[in-house]
Amino acid sequence: MSIKITSNYSPNFNPIKRKPNQIKFLVFHYTGMRNDSVAIEKLTNVKSNLSCHYFLKKNGEILLMVPGSYIAWHAGKSKWKHYKSLNRHSIGIEISNPGHEHNYKPFSKKQTQSLIKLSKTLIKKYKIKSQNILGHSDIAPERKKDPGEKFPWKELSKQGIGLWHSLSIQLLKKNRKIELDQVSKKIFFNNLSKIGYAMKKTENLKNRKFNNYIVKAFQRRFRQELINGKIDKECLIISNNLAKKFA
Repeated sequence: MSIKITSNYSPNFNPIKRKPNQIKFLVFHYTGMRNDSVAIEKLTNVKSNLSCHYFLKKNGEILLMVPGSYIAWHAGKSKWKHYKSLNRHSIGIEISNPGHEHNYKPFSKKQTQSLIKLSKTLIKKYKIKSQNILGHSDIAPERKKDPGEKFPWKELSKQGIGLWHSLSIQLLKKNRKIELDQVSKKIFFNNLSKIGYAMKKTENLKNRKFNNYIVKAFQRRFRQELINGKIDKECLIISNNLAKKFA
């Protein structure tokens, strides 16, 4: 598979090298900035404390900003299963997109094509498992919405990049907005924990708010047509299906 990558290095990384087997995750982001040049300036500015390993321009061009043997600063405070601070264990890919704050748009076909090629190369190089291919909102749901509900997770999964449910659209639509009882809600949250989301016990209001962010992160990833933070039967059915795949 031919893939062209241009170097445009960022000074923002941990200078201590890591071993290839320490890399367990791919984390996808959108830049949330108005255009390529603004995003590149931010990711290469020493004062920003931000970076990524790869940057995908709007036209699909791929830039290498931090070599994979070094830790880039893309995930921030984050958690997935028993991993914390995922920067140490991941490759971060930033994709040029204005994001929710600047007229969020679908990702271009050229970006998706380049992302597929790049991801397949990285998956093979680092032996990354499908269940460890994540979005920023998966690992930092209270802070981040990216790559968002317009990200082509379903299309990527068909190429062996990340996981998606195996349920019919008809079944899902039929169960959308059907309320759940408390027992079913507990099953749903238990499924989210099995998938990898960092759930908290809901005894206090702060934790309930945090878990609501996780519900929205789950919906942005796996139920992209409706992101409302409300758990319905459709969400439960999807989570049941995915809990088996992420196990």
